[in-house]
Amino acid sequence: MAFGIKREELRAWKRSIDQGEIAFLTHYWIDERFPDCKTVTKVGCQDLKKLEEWGKVHGLRKEWIHIREDGYSHYDLLGEREREILLKEKKWTNLLNKQL
Repeated sequence: MAFGIKREELRAWKRSIDQGEIAFLTHYWIDERFPDCKTVTKVGCQDLKKLEEWGKVHGLRKEWIHIREDGYSHYDLLGEREREILLKEKKWTNLLNKQL
């Protein structure tokens, strides 16, 4: 279950994706399959090849992309990998706002 996200944050993420950018969206999240994770960061891009290449840089496999018909395909980053990638990408707001 997702929570702690403002509608405008979601709209901004979608706009960035629509413009072909690599877009980050971090929100609180609860899933019993991942009891140690309190957040998830969705990293999306309309250009799947660009998203795949971005993922390779961070050791992510293309099979891990959540393909969506609505054009908002993305990787879901969780746990320590989420934190590591946000640090490498210098996404300080994502880290600080959600206290990762």
